Amino acid sequence: MEEQPSIREQVKARYAKEAQRVRRVPRKGSCCGSPEAPLSGAGVLSSNLYREGEIDGLPEDALAASLGCGNPVALALLNEGETVLDLGSGGGIDVLLSARRVGPSGKAYGLDMTEEMLLLARENQRKAGVSNVEFLKGDIEKIPLPDQSIDVILSNCVLNLSPDKDRALAEAFRVLKPGGRVALADIVVRGEIPTELRRNRELWAGCVAGALTEAEYRAKLAAAGFEEIDVEPIRVYSASDALEFLRTLKTGDLDAEALAPLLDGKFLSALIRARKPKR
Repeated sequence: MEEQPSIREQVKARYAKEAQRVRRVPRKGSCCGSPEAPLSGAGVLSSNLYREGEIDGLPEDALAASLGCGNPVALALLNEGETVLDLGSGGGIDVLLSARRVGPSGKAYGLDMTEEMLLLARENQRKAGVSNVEFLKGDIEKIPLPDQSIDVILSNCVLNLSPDKDRALAEAFRVLKPGGRVALADIVVRGEIPTELRRNRELWAGCVAGALTEAEYRAKLAAAGFEEIDVEPIRVYSASDALEFLRTLKTGDLDAEALAPLLDGKFLSALIRARKPKR
């Protein structure tokens, strides 16, 4: 019997393939998508995240590689001179947006474990001509930065991918300065979902199977030491959204038509804020 890849390996393979897709598709002056569809239901989760004018001047490949489910940069209310870290930075769109907000006296780091995404992000940085950005290779469960070195941590539909969320949040807490804050966009679950969805590796890589409930999110943030925790729903996904999402996945023997009605209103995109105590 062939051994299944680990969740981490499944996620890396999925995002490596997505980076390769973006680099393979020629751009013709349009930022409205590509002829080759994004993987794993990204169109359902990642549409219309950024306001008109917000992404002006950014490389088209940065937007094309965006697989988030919210806009954590807007949520974070970044200030001039701050140091920002984006966990799971992908093609770099939120890092480049953050670099604009913090200005030349600030800095924006992007952290990603996928070599192909890092290559794409660095290409996008070069095209954007942004100097106050650095992309790092590593895992969000083991952040390669010193204690108390970051003012703000962002993440866009990434924490749900981690098989060790407690460790990832503990690491976020470690690298934040006292009084530092997190601004996360993520998928959150309401109620029970079928067990076969939780066990499906492709759905882990697709941001669904590893999602937390709001209560679990709050509890894990609090256990890591965070305070002032707030969870703000921004979009609730319907049965038709779920059907579109499931149809794009390699889900083995899962019956998308049968499962979709059971998922009506069960998943939502949320903006999550929390702060590290000042002392």
